[in-house]
Amino acid sequence: MRYFLDISYKGTSYHGWQFQKNAHTLQAEIENAISRLLGVQTPIMASGRTDAGVHAKQQIAHFDTVESIDVEKLEFRLNRFFTRDITINSIVEVKPDAHARFNANERAYEYYINQKKNPFLQELSYYFPNPLKVELMNEAASKLLGTQDFESFSKVKTEVNNFICNITKARWQIENDSLVFHVTANRFLRGMVRALVGTLLEVGLGKLTVEDFIKIIEHKDRTAAGRAVPPKGLFLSKVTYPSSVYSN
Repeated sequence: MRYFLDISYKGTSYHGWQFQKNAHTLQAEIENAISRLLGVQTPIMASGRTDAGVHAKQQIAHFDTVESIDVEKLEFRLNRFFTRDITINSIVEVKPDAHARFNANERAYEYYINQKKNPFLQELSYYFPNPLKVELMNEAASKLLGTQDFESFSKVKTEVNNFICNITKARWQIENDSLVFHVTANRFLRGMVRALVGTLLEVGLGKLTVEDFIKIIEHKDRTAAGRAVPPKGLFLSKVTYPSSVYSN
């Protein structure tokens, strides 16, 4: 039997999602909990990795069992097992060949910037008090839409066959006291969102024009783009799947 875990976590205290020797990771923490509660080693596979310090409002991971399980009971026991940094929102049975990574249609991220100093947001947003021209940032962000090569915004050392992504949403919004960048795509490259945000901030500061931003996309060179912003403001916010992955 295969199940999808819907997980939320605060990534501040973890060295990212992916299991690493001698490091505290989310995958290791969750795998250990499920394995102990089910009484058998139970690997999990996520929709994608998140880096150290990155958070998730919704991460999806799958795991397998030999027999059917009581999902409500397991959800309750897992939430009692975990620290306050991890929450299991739901566990649902899916088809045996459903895959948390390969079957995902889209992934959405949010990046939070706080322009007014707030001690309660120190671990959940990037404090950036400089005045920004949000209209120009949105004009530049609109140039990201569609299927393009985003090598300029990818970490250099990464094992991928190509740098092509289809971005369907890229927009800055003011939400309460935060400035939030919303971006949705079929896939993301390593470090892509943080590099996009860092480069768009250069547009907002007036250091780059929209035309400069277009040239950076076309250049396909990471050194042409801006710096990567800190991980603490980044959230994996939603992962979507076709209805065909779910059991009837």
